[in-house]
Amino acid sequence: MNLYSKEDFQRLMLSVLEPLKPYYSREKAELILGVTATNYDRKAEGMEAFSRPLWGLVPFWAGGGEETGFEEIYRKGLKAGTDPGNPEFWGGFHAFDQKFVEMAAIAYGLILTPQKLWDPLSESGKELLSSWLYGINDYDLPVCNWILFAVLVNVALMKRGRKYDSKKLEIYLKGVEEFYLGDGWYQDGDSGQKDYYVSFAIHFYCLFYASVMEKEDPERCRIYKERAMLFGKTFIYWFDEEGAALPFGRSLTYRFAQVSFWSACLMAGVYPFSVGVIKGLIVRHLQDWMKKPIFDRDGILTIGYGYPDLIMGERYNGPGSPYWAMKTFAFLQLPDDHEFWTAVPAPLPPLEKTRLLPYADMLIAAHAGHHTAYVPGRYSSSGHGQSQAKYGKFAYDTRFGFHVAKSNFELHEAAPDSMLAFLIDGYVHVRRICEDFTVSEEKVVSVWSPYPKIQVETVVIPEEWGHKRIHRIVSNISCAAYDCGFGIASDPSDEFTGKTEEGTALAENRYAFCRVTGKYTEVAGERGPEAGVIIDADPNTNLLYPKAVIPAVQYHIMEGVTVVETCVYADWKGLDYWEGKKSGLNGTD
Repeated sequence: MNLYSKEDFQRLMLSVLEPLKPYYSREKAELILGVTATNYDRKAEGMEAFSRPLWGLVPFWAGGGEETGFEEIYRKGLKAGTDPGNPEFWGGFHAFDQKFVEMAAIAYGLILTPQKLWDPLSESGKELLSSWLYGINDYDLPVCNWILFAVLVNVALMKRGRKYDSKKLEIYLKGVEEFYLGDGWYQDGDSGQKDYYVSFAIHFYCLFYASVMEKEDPERCRIYKERAMLFGKTFIYWFDEEGAALPFGRSLTYRFAQVSFWSACLMAGVYPFSVGVIKGLIVRHLQDWMKKPIFDRDGILTIGYGYPDLIMGERYNGPGSPYWAMKTFAFLQLPDDHEFWTAVPAPLPPLEKTRLLPYADMLIAAHAGHHTAYVPGRYSSSGHGQSQAKYGKFAYDTRFGFHVAKSNFELHEAAPDSMLAFLIDGYVHVRRICEDFTVSEEKVVSVWSPYPKIQVETVVIPEEWGHKRIHRIVSNISCAAYDCGFGIASDPSDEFTGKTEEGTALAENRYAFCRVTGKYTEVAGERGPEAGVIIDADPNTNLLYPKAVIPAVQYHIMEGVTVVETCVYADWKGLDYWEGKKSGLNGTD
């Protein structure tokens, strides 16, 4: 897939959205893409799906793109959705209303492309739309990235000369300062989480604010840009040399939104690296995603990550949720003469072999072909769904992905890659809540308890060949513990082979390799030898590979103190996993 000129990117954006057209409702205010449920109501699901394509269409229009079909759909839909007399009226509001989230894309359009979404409306239509949007000010928003939705809405109302809440606008802008940590990093409000919401939410909205409010609020805009410059210097480690991003944290079904921070930088004229490097990041990232079967047979983006997969989803992932990925196309608003359109995509700049991200609680190793992040599992009890899998593992990797659990009854259902899993009375227990931790330039140390009678201190040390784990386990019971490596795709077409010996397990295919070795370094009493194990993980538990195995070493834990040392050797051979695969599910080639 060639991505170089403005027309190339415009075609790609439209190719992702074109399959949606048959699924808009009669009055166009809802987009019905499926029947799976969320923790919000069906009306909000339809409105969410309607709103999110605007993240791609608005910059397309702002940059001079023309597509009359979508223009007509969104003018009609905005009128119907905000008219109480229309059967497709989106309705009023309540606390924590999902519609507040989706207002942001509409505000984006009213600010950047009023000629498409505002000017054509009648005076009564404008009044209905602005009054409906103003409703966000009647509720207190969650203390997280949500406060920036109200910032965008109030800026849009102000720009269009309508009633807005200047007091709320200032309160929420000051609230962003409470999230700031240093070195360009924010946390996502009172959750304390540092994941992609730092990049595709907080930085994205702040950079958009900086691009449209520089005259009215120059000092704040300057600060937002300076922070983005700092953030980009370390966030680049979340991307490997072939464009794959780090699967870590929640909301991974937004997929190529992972790279939208760099698009926002272009939008705001912020360059942590050269335009060529930023273009290379975006191009390789999109090319990497478009090789994966992330679309269904009708070309609709699915819930999932590397393929359709509900197991990994959150309770707020609806049929239209994945279209937040369209935020990546923010750069389409750049004028035709911007240097981005003629820049040659450049490779990553030279990176350190390991880099400490202190404000992200993360140590990253930049290996050839893949990057690995080591974390203490600080937020592995966030409550959004599969939190222990998304935040609690010892290592996350751009190419190996990670597994989510189907249950904690069986080892193969728990699929505990990159975890120390304790099997007790038929249940699998892993690191869920980190009690204490330190992250330094050499290692990650965490203290945690998988079970009331077990306390563990884990030290993870990056090495050239992978990483070493040293676990000091204090237990009041006897049980088995499995120290697990990365998941390895195991379909026959992957040319998979597996091998186990005493203290060693090896899993390998034609493009990836993981070997796990283990030994006791301190024991209390007699115990059996370490055993190599290949865990045949349940299908669809790995985010990238529908069928995968996990190499592991089994230890015998007795009452008292046990210290074990596990080495995880990993290599990515650089072969494209999806090369030659014809699943029939790709919507874009």
